[in-house]
Amino acid sequence: MLSDLKIFLRLMADHKKSVIFSILLGSVAGLVTGGGLTNGVERLFTIILSEDNSLSTSQVFGVAAAFPIIFIVLGVCVFSSAYLLNYAGLASIRDLRAKVFARVQCLPLAYFQASKTGDLISRITADTAALQQTLTFIARNVLTQPATIIGAVFYLYWVAANNEGVYKIYLCLIALPIVIFPIRNFTRKIERKARKQQEDLGELTNNLAQNLSATREIRAFNLQERENSRFASRLAELFISQMKVVKYQFGLSPVVEFCSSIGLSIAFIIGYYNGVPGGVFTSIFLALYLTYSAVKKLGTFASELSKGVASYQRIEEILASPVDIDDPDQPIEFDNIQGEIEFRNVSFSYGDTIALKSADARIQKGDICALVGPSGAGKSTFANLVPRFYDVSHGGIYIDGHDIRHFRVDELRNQIAVVSQEPVLFDDTILENIRLGRQDATDEEVREAARQAFAHDFITDTSNCPNGYDTLVGERGARLSGGQKQRIAIARAILRDAPILILDEATSALDSESESKVQAALDKLVSGKTVLVIAHRFSTIKNANKILVFNDGEIADSGSHQELFERCPLYQTLYNQQLSS
Repeated sequence: MLSDLKIFLRLMADHKKSVIFSILLGSVAGLVTGGGLTNGVERLFTIILSEDNSLSTSQVFGVAAAFPIIFIVLGVCVFSSAYLLNYAGLASIRDLRAKVFARVQCLPLAYFQASKTGDLISRITADTAALQQTLTFIARNVLTQPATIIGAVFYLYWVAANNEGVYKIYLCLIALPIVIFPIRNFTRKIERKARKQQEDLGELTNNLAQNLSATREIRAFNLQERENSRFASRLAELFISQMKVVKYQFGLSPVVEFCSSIGLSIAFIIGYYNGVPGGVFTSIFLALYLTYSAVKKLGTFASELSKGVASYQRIEEILASPVDIDDPDQPIEFDNIQGEIEFRNVSFSYGDTIALKSADARIQKGDICALVGPSGAGKSTFANLVPRFYDVSHGGIYIDGHDIRHFRVDELRNQIAVVSQEPVLFDDTILENIRLGRQDATDEEVREAARQAFAHDFITDTSNCPNGYDTLVGERGARLSGGQKQRIAIARAILRDAPILILDEATSALDSESESKVQAALDKLVSGKTVLVIAHRFSTIKNANKILVFNDGEIADSGSHQELFERCPLYQTLYNQQLSS
């Protein structure tokens, strides 16, 4: 338990002052409970059970006043201790969430391909919430309960020193070590069950995330019953793991209470036959009760701590995930970049799956280079390696003769604009979605980029966009058509004005009228820039002056359309297939 507790203390290391003051105040509260309250009870019951009525009024009121004073001190200390430790705990959870989120932003795309989105969401939200619950429980118990035990034991020692025969009562304390064994056994099981519970919750969250991202497909294929069944199955698994945690968590308390009751029964028998005075015996009984009660709460605390550790371990896995794509120790500064791209014997694998093998290519400044080939041939991988979305497994990629791994990652990506086949818009205004291309751009520069992308007209049409550039686009741009989203994405790339462009079939979502407008904008945009066009339709590569043909992860051939059509059987086949369709 101490090793688990150290984890939480390290977690709150940035708030040492609050933790230290909380420890001091919690210790005072525990000592007042274990020592002061028991002493007050002894005095009270000694007076009540005594036949001596010779006490003065001031003595009677003095004893009576002791209890409000004790509980005022106790209340202030308990509140202040819990408040300070909650402050440190909640601030630590806030910082941890920010740290985990920042870590997620640094992780390579390969990490997300191997992870489930819902599980990541669960770790950042549900696991940190479980940690928060644990820290709140710690704030109420970790400091006061041990101090209560110390105060009560000290009082018991003081009573034994001043009353003959009392020490025999302490034989009942042998029940204390006994409860350690069930506590240890239960907490180990709780930690394992709690981790399984959080994993099942992650699977449930992942199932929910997938469902909400595919609402159209679910209705189109009548998958509602299938989804209901899958979700119900996940709920059943989570329910089973939750009940296992409940079983061990709440099964611990009766065991501790049973052991405690045996100790208290022994205390009663010994006290009775040794003629211990009523007031003294009552205070001893209270001290023993407070001791056993504190031990029981520490047992519950241990189970809560185990649950928190299980959640922290899942969060720690994110924090410990390596950031494979990092900045060099001595980065090269970009200086008047020309945009020449060269692949030298580049290979790349997704785990055990080879995606690119020994690729060699040179794309001159100003080239419009189309990447063609069957699905899964390596086109997208080739393009994604340029902005270092992934790092090569072998070989190197060079821009203007410099290995891209020698540049800072953010500086490299500032030189590249990307327009995807399915553009992603954030739930913000149209203005801010375009401004993502260059975040320091003025409103007028954003509007000019929209004009060049032929987006200005539909943006200012109040029937389409009621608030013009301040219209919210909805989650993933749900309130816009496919063509409108694409033109906003192109406007974003125009605003960036980067020397290197990556276009993933940028006009595929447009109708013929919009496509002609955007194609004109693209013709202006690509002028003087190095462009990689991931081509799925051959009609989109008519302006390409260089074509790379991919097959099974290799560059099978390269050249112009005419050259490839004459000598490359694969290119001929792909071209004729699209022409006939």
